[in-house]
Amino acid sequence: MKRVLASVLAMTLLLSLLAGCGGSSAPASSAPAQQPSESKAAEPAAPAAEPAEKSDITVVFVPKLTGNAFFESANDGAQAYAAKQGFTVKYDGSPEASVANQVTVINNAIQQGMDAVCVSSVDATGLDDAMKQAKAAGLQVVTWDSDVSGDARTVMVSQGTPEILGEMLVEMGVKSLTSRGKDPAKDAVNYVWHYSQATVADQNSWQVAGEEYIRSKYPNWVNVAPNNYYSEQDAEKAISVGESILTAHSDIDLVICNDSTALPGQCQAAQNLGLTKDDVTITGFASPNSIKDYCRAGVIERWGLWDCQIQGALGCYLAYYLASGNEIKVGDSIDVPEIGTVTVMPNTVLDPGAYVADDSGVVLLPERAEFTLENMDNYNF
Repeated sequence: MKRVLASVLAMTLLLSLLAGCGGSSAPASSAPAQQPSESKAAEPAAPAAEPAEKSDITVVFVPKLTGNAFFESANDGAQAYAAKQGFTVKYDGSPEASVANQVTVINNAIQQGMDAVCVSSVDATGLDDAMKQAKAAGLQVVTWDSDVSGDARTVMVSQGTPEILGEMLVEMGVKSLTSRGKDPAKDAVNYVWHYSQATVADQNSWQVAGEEYIRSKYPNWVNVAPNNYYSEQDAEKAISVGESILTAHSDIDLVICNDSTALPGQCQAAQNLGLTKDDVTITGFASPNSIKDYCRAGVIERWGLWDCQIQGALGCYLAYYLASGNEIKVGDSIDVPEIGTVTVMPNTVLDPGAYVADDSGVVLLPERAEFTLENMDNYNF
C-alpha cells in the first residue's frame, strides 16, 4: 500500500511540474481546449491516496525461529486465512532465535514499505525500540505468542493468561503421574522446568504461575533445580540439556517443558537414555505432530497446546484490520471472519503491572487442547 501511495504522489508532482513548464497559459485539464461547448465545472482534485484494496495490504509475520513445527504450523494457518480474506502474509524469520535477527526483519519491513508486522518476540523488551520505530514509520504493530512491552505494540494475541497456562502445565503432569501410580497430592514429587530462556515473557510467566499453583495445591513437591534449565530454542541443545536433566537427577519424577522446542528435545533425550513414561513423566507445550512419534513409542503420555494455526491467522488478521484504517481499543469486540468475535482486554490480564492504555490491549484465544494417544490423530499441525 505504501509503495502505491508513493507512486501516486510522485505522478501528481510530475504532472504539476510539466503543466508549469509547458509555456501555455491554458489551465491543465483532461478536456481538450478546442471543445468549449463541452466545458463544465472543474472536476474536484483527486485525493492524494485511495483507501487500500485488500490485496494491497501486506503483513510481515515473524516467528521466533523458522523450522520449528509450532511456528511453521502457525504460518500455514496465517497463509491459508489471508488467501481467503484477500490480503498478503509475508513469513520472514531466521532459523536462529535471536533479538538481532528479529530486529533485522522488522527494519527490513520498514524499508520495504510493508503495512504491518505481527511478531512472536524472543525477548520481553529487546524488540521494543524496533517495534516503536516501525510504528513511527506508519506500520501497524501486533504481537502473537510472545509479547513485547505494551507501549511498543497495539495488540497481543495470547494463548491464555499465565494462571490458565501455568495450571494446565502442572495438571497435565498430575494426570500422567497418577497414571503411573504416583499420588501427586501426597507424594514428594521431584520436578524441574525446561524451557527456552528466562527473558521470553510468555514462557517465564507460565513458569512463575505454575510454581505458585504448585505451592498452593501440591506443597510436598520439590523443585530440584530452582534456577530452571534453558535450551535457548535450539533443537540440538534441547536434547543435550534434556539428557543433562535426566542424568543429574536420577530420582526425577516430572519434567515440565513450557516450550515447543524443549519438549521434543526432552522426549528425544529420554528415548536416547532408554527411558519411558513409566520411568519419568514428561509434559509441556508443543504441536501434536512434533510429539506423536514419542507418544507412540511410550515416551510421553500427555501434552498440550492451543490451535497455533488459528493464533497465526488471528494475529495477522488484526494486523490487517489495523492497516485497513480501523482502530483497536480496550473493550472493543471485533468480529473476525470464520473465527468469531474477540474482545480486546487490558494488558493487565497477562501481567498486573503491565502498561495500561486504551490503544494497547490483549486478545485471548478461546481454547486450549490436551493430546494423548487416543486423540492426537484428530489434530494435524
